[in-house]
Amino acid sequence: MQSVIERIKAGALWDFHGGIHPPENKQQSSLSPVVQAGLPPELIIPVRQHAGLAGELLVKVGDKVKKGQPLTSFERGRFVPVHASSSGVISAIGQHTVAHPSGLSDLCITLIPDGEDAWCERQPQPDYWNLDRVSLLERIQGAGIAGLGGAVFPTHSKLDGHGQLTEILIINGLECEPYITTDDRLMQEYADEILEGIRVLKHLLKPKLCLIGIEDNKPAAAKALRQQISEEDILVREVPTKYPSGGAKQTIELLTGRQVPKGGRAVDIGIMVLNVATVFAIKRAIVDGEPLIERIVTLTGDAFKQPGNAWVRLGTPVRWLLGRFDLQPEPGQRVIMGGPMMGFTLPHAMVPVVKATNCLLAPTRAELPPPEPEQSCIRCSACADACPATLLPQELYWYSRAKEYDKAEQLNLFDCIECGACAWVCPSQIPLVQYYKIAKDDIREAREEAEKAERARLRFEAKQARFERDKAAREARHAEAAAQRRQAMTAATGEDPVAAALARLKAKQEATPGEGAPDNAAMAAAREARKQEALARRAAKAAELEARAPMTEPAPSQESDPKKAAIAAALARAKAKKAAQAAGDQGADDSAAAPIPSSEAPSEPIAESAPEVDPKKAAIAAALARAKAKKAAQAAGDQGADDSTAAPIPSSQAPSEPIAESAPELDPKKAAIAAAIARAKAKKAAQTAGDQIADDSAAAPIPSSEAPNEPIAESAPEVDPKKAAIAAAIARAKAKKAAQAAGEQGADDATAAPIASSQAPSESIAESTPEVDPKKAAIAAAIARAKAKKAAQAAGDQGADDTAAAPIASSQAPSESIAESTPGLDPKKAAIAAAVAKAKARKAAEAKEAPAAQLCAETAPGAETSAPGLDPKKAAIAAAVAKAKARKAALAGATTDNETVSPADSKRDT
Repeated sequence: MQSVIERIKAGALWDFHGGIHPPENKQQSSLSPVVQAGLPPELIIPVRQHAGLAGELLVKVGDKVKKGQPLTSFERGRFVPVHASSSGVISAIGQHTVAHPSGLSDLCITLIPDGEDAWCERQPQPDYWNLDRVSLLERIQGAGIAGLGGAVFPTHSKLDGHGQLTEILIINGLECEPYITTDDRLMQEYADEILEGIRVLKHLLKPKLCLIGIEDNKPAAAKALRQQISEEDILVREVPTKYPSGGAKQTIELLTGRQVPKGGRAVDIGIMVLNVATVFAIKRAIVDGEPLIERIVTLTGDAFKQPGNAWVRLGTPVRWLLGRFDLQPEPGQRVIMGGPMMGFTLPHAMVPVVKATNCLLAPTRAELPPPEPEQSCIRCSACADACPATLLPQELYWYSRAKEYDKAEQLNLFDCIECGACAWVCPSQIPLVQYYKIAKDDIREAREEAEKAERARLRFEAKQARFERDKAAREARHAEAAAQRRQAMTAATGEDPVAAALARLKAKQEATPGEGAPDNAAMAAAREARKQEALARRAAKAAELEARAPMTEPAPSQESDPKKAAIAAALARAKAKKAAQAAGDQGADDSAAAPIPSSEAPSEPIAESAPEVDPKKAAIAAALARAKAKKAAQAAGDQGADDSTAAPIPSSQAPSEPIAESAPELDPKKAAIAAAIARAKAKKAAQTAGDQIADDSAAAPIPSSEAPNEPIAESAPEVDPKKAAIAAAIARAKAKKAAQAAGEQGADDATAAPIASSQAPSESIAESTPEVDPKKAAIAAAIARAKAKKAAQAAGDQGADDTAAAPIASSQAPSESIAESTPGLDPKKAAIAAAVAKAKARKAAEAKEAPAAQLCAETAPGAETSAPGLDPKKAAIAAAVAKAKARKAALAGATTDNETVSPADSKRDT
């Protein structure tokens, strides 16, 4: 198989993907020879005219310079200097608009030519073959040569090749861009100098073959070059005209059939590509010793009166150049730097000519209409068919527009040569190349920022490492100094100072063994002694109480239960109060105070039998007693006798003492609930006695209604607060209805007697119902209240007061015996049964008739005999029916004003 070089020599040609055939428009400027543009009155020289960094300034304002004198320095890397295009004076150094699509400013040197155009000292080297590779590259870099085909990449960096060999050297003279003819005229007029530059490159690169590529629309240039060629390894190859055949990768594929890999360079496959203008500049720099200070520029377009090509000094203002070649502008005249495919419109005419300027195009509107408005992509794939780099312009456009640059890079965005073929064929007039340029600039900027951050990180890590090294060195020096001091002290004293210090510390610790930890033995002993003393005092107090118990009890029982004793004492107090109520009409004041001492006697044995009473519970009991006294005083507010109101207060306080003393296990919350119930009952009893005249008889019922509840509270160590609150609410409602029913009654004793008499049946019923449900009892109580109200309304005007007192006394005794015989009674069930019994008592009192009183007397014994087997649900329903009847009777006879309880008072009591 023939090698690539043999096939090339045999005349083989290849083709590349895509490409277009726009109008060439080269005849306007290619037929006239190159002329000198002349020396402008002012030169604006940008310090950076290549793809790389600018060098340091070598001049300042006011300096006189010679033609070809360096204005900036250069060093190893991608640094390229700029030179003075003529002799003169530096008038300014500052920012000025440069030739760039962005229209931004850059640092420029303003030079005022003196007209002498005097050269600086030059160093020509016609015998370049005596120079080595390094010297040649330094001369090329010092001359400021960059790629003049448009990329302006530093030529010395490109020729270095990083040690890679070059098999084929390609001189690119295709010049495919429409309108531009600089390379064509250069090859026609300076073919000999171009060939001399090729020989310099052959000496530098030592390729196996040198190819000069020319499109077939430049026959004069091809002929001129062939006439100057004498070597067999230099060949001229004419290729079909197609845009963009002048691209480096497309030229390589056309002439060699090889393809540059994605993301790679031509040097990676052993091929070097240089523009003919660059080769000409290399010849001038090496052989003649002249730096790059001028170049050929095509001035074309229908707006020029005389289009053509001219040698233009770098830094020449475009405005002066346009006037020099008779530009006839029209309104809104555009000036494009470059060709119509890859050029850009200048922001204004005061832009200098730079190394990359190969054409100034001034078209008319008829010649080159302005671009139409952009429309939506129709996905026709014409751009992909025309792309010479085999990319997907449509996909790149979407990602570039959406700024999804990572996806655009995955689609090889940087392989785009920005030829503009895709935009030229786009039916939607989308400026695709502009999107690609913006995306590339953004990506480059992001990479530069990332590189800066990485360099900063490396510097920081280096600094931290330096600090660590300095710290380690400092510690090492300190350790070494300490070791030297230790050795010196050991030599002076004969012993190791560190070992001696440790020995002294150990001896000191042995001398004071307990100094570190405090001794708390004395404090612990004192605490134990106080504890034993407290226990002894408690035992002595308990013994004293036991010794005093036989003296206070007339018939003590060594094996009696304290709870049973408390219940018996409460029953005794209740009997005494009932007796006091029976004597309510008597004038003697002593009869009201008599029950007080009698109720105090039983409380002493109960107090003695509870040595471990809780102070909190005792305080709660005292508060209950005070509240009862206050309610009794309010009930007797209008009475004139002061002594009669004070008498019941101590009688109500006495029962509270045995409650507190006989309940060692009582819960404070339960006690508070019981106190609220007692207050409500006292208030209702006081309201019923509002219109009574006898003062002594009005105060007596208050404690009498509280007495039966006290034994219940004493025997209720396990009472639930919620259920107790429900029972209290039921009791308050019943008391209110009873007060309304008794609005017109005048006899005071008759109203108090039924209340007291109802306690005994309630106790017997409660004792016989060990399994009563609190919810069902609450429902039954509500029904009983309704019935009691109806009964009260029916008997509204009846006035028999004393008839209800007889059954009360008869029902008291059985209830006491039943309560005494049931020490294990459940307090919740007892409270519910008491409420039912009270409702029945009210119904009997409201009847006010002798037959009704006789009926109540008959039902009380029945309750006594049938209580052990009575159904609690049936009893509750019967009580509810009775209460409803009483309430109706009270409403029917409500002809007088009845005193009611306000919501504020009820809230305060509960």
